[in-house]
Amino acid sequence: MMTQKISIAACVIAVCLLSIGSALAGDKVKGKGVITLHSGSTLTVETDEGTTTVILTADTKVQHPVGLGARKKQVGQEVLIPGLKLKFEGTGDPNQVTAETITFDSDDLTLAKIIQAGLNPVAQQQASNMATYQVNKEATDAQIAAHARQIDATKREIATNQRDIQEVAQSTQNRFSDLATWYVKGEATVRFEVGDSVISDQYKQEIAALAQQALTYNGFAIEVRGYADSTGKLADNQQLSKERAQAVVAYLLQDCHIPAKNIAAPGAMGEANPVASNETADGRAENRRVSLRLLVNKGVSGGE
Repeated sequence: MMTQKISIAACVIAVCLLSIGSALAGDKVKGKGVITLHSGSTLTVETDEGTTTVILTADTKVQHPVGLGARKKQVGQEVLIPGLKLKFEGTGDPNQVTAETITFDSDDLTLAKIIQAGLNPVAQQQASNMATYQVNKEATDAQIAAHARQIDATKREIATNQRDIQEVAQSTQNRFSDLATWYVKGEATVRFEVGDSVISDQYKQEIAALAQQALTYNGFAIEVRGYADSTGKLADNQQLSKERAQAVVAYLLQDCHIPAKNIAAPGAMGEANPVASNETADGRAENRRVSLRLLVNKGVSGGE
């Protein structure tokens, strides 16, 4: 009787162990579908029921039929590319299967390769387009930054020019403020070509005549002011008017032998005080000038 009870207990234990082993092993699962993604040791397979994750192991057999018989050829897992139709068997559930065998037809593999061959140029073109876009974006960003820097530099230059012009105007005003105590005894005007500060022979004669008149007085000064028309940049015209005045002063010193102490420092007036409209060529020609005034001190001249 005792022996019979032991046999029954042993049978029950065996059944339990088999059940546990079966549960641990998982249910057998079969399925078929198309690979949509192969990442590492995991396949994403689209089946009629949905998406199944197929896990590959070192023991997973990958094979395809050969000839008309039941013979199958084993191949590497690298052939499992997106687009390949396959059948899989393993353990798990409809959502995730650890594959024991994967079977496919060689014709389906050829078709999948053709699909990949068509997709690769598209992917390469997309990558090339993205790289080109990135390069263009970086170049555009750099260009925008360069333009911003140029704009800032231009603003600073304009501000500096405005300060310089104001300083020149104030300096000129101070320089000639004491000339109210002088008589104007003679005047001359020297005109210039566009963008030029060279004195023509005609105007050299006029400067020389005024200088000869000046030398007949004991206390005299020659006031020199340079001007430009409105053509071009304001700062350039300011510099040009200065160069014209300096050219006249140099001629007075070197050729007319006027002492430096008798020449009022050159006044660079830029586009200020036009004598004619800058809207016409004749008017602009009138404004490209250096004006000279012969001044005689009232005290020295005795009020003449």
